Amino acid sequence: MRSYSLGNSDLQSSRLIYGCMRIAGDQSVNDIAKGKLAVHSAIDAGYNHFDHADIYGGGASEQLFGELLKQSPHLREQMLITSKASIRPKNDENSSAPTRYDFSKGYILSSVEGSLKRLNIEQLDLFLLHRPDYLFDIHEVAETFNQLRASGKVSHFGVSNFKPSQVSMLQSVLDSPLLVNQVEINIHNIDTLNDGTLDQCQQNNISPIAWCPLGGVAYDAWGNTFSHEDKQRISGELTLQAQKYGCEAWQVILAWLLKHPADIFPIIGSTTPERIVAAKVALELNYSREDWYRLFEARNGQAVP
Repeated sequence: MRSYSLGNSDLQSSRLIYGCMRIAGDQSVNDIAKGKLAVHSAIDAGYNHFDHADIYGGGASEQLFGELLKQSPHLREQMLITSKASIRPKNDENSSAPTRYDFSKGYILSSVEGSLKRLNIEQLDLFLLHRPDYLFDIHEVAETFNQLRASGKVSHFGVSNFKPSQVSMLQSVLDSPLLVNQVEINIHNIDTLNDGTLDQCQQNNISPIAWCPLGGVAYDAWGNTFSHEDKQRISGELTLQAQKYGCEAWQVILAWLLKHPADIFPIIGSTTPERIVAAKVALELNYSREDWYRLFEARNGQAVP
């Protein structure tokens, strides 16, 4: 699989990123084995970028990945490893603590330490702030990033689920560029097309990473608002396009995302080896501008103005 630079950096990422949120499953012996097989399948298929977060599986996903690296340490040299932090679960400190976001220096430093320990590595290639903390102090975050970089625990930084104004605000106090903004992008949620996120990514060479890229097609998107008629209309257009390109509907959706000039990196989160490999079909489709707009029109139920 061809690699691309992430933002203005020397980090080379496969265009499809393997998402590790589900690799630990229910943490049974069978699911752990299935998760390790999925990771090996992704490696064999040419994925080199693996996306984690401290909350995935309550830490079990990073733990599984760390066990895999302990068994096969040579794999680390082939990998770009990302992790995220800031989402704190309810009751994590005391019985009255609510679910919240936390960019405080102490919490981020301890979160990175925990991820490194579970992943069995000494440095994260990329660390992302998972969801914007409404109370975050940009100067405290900048100081935290500087400490993590100086200690060698994190090489590069990015954000996740940030609006353009939040990206600009944080970037204004940082010594180095934010490389990525990981956001939801799919046929259901097209906010990033309209709110300036993808515009900013293209303008400032920030790499957009799409989580839940198949939402609204392979499964209902978060906060699904599609009616039965919407789904039928989209399905009909996808069926026609899948026949035209000789592929499956969900592969067309990936091609639809890949068409955007901001160079979106979709996250593939399946634990089924065949599906992990099959996602690469989208990279080879000569997907047209006209078909992009046909699908956009089917999604909206009307032509563009």
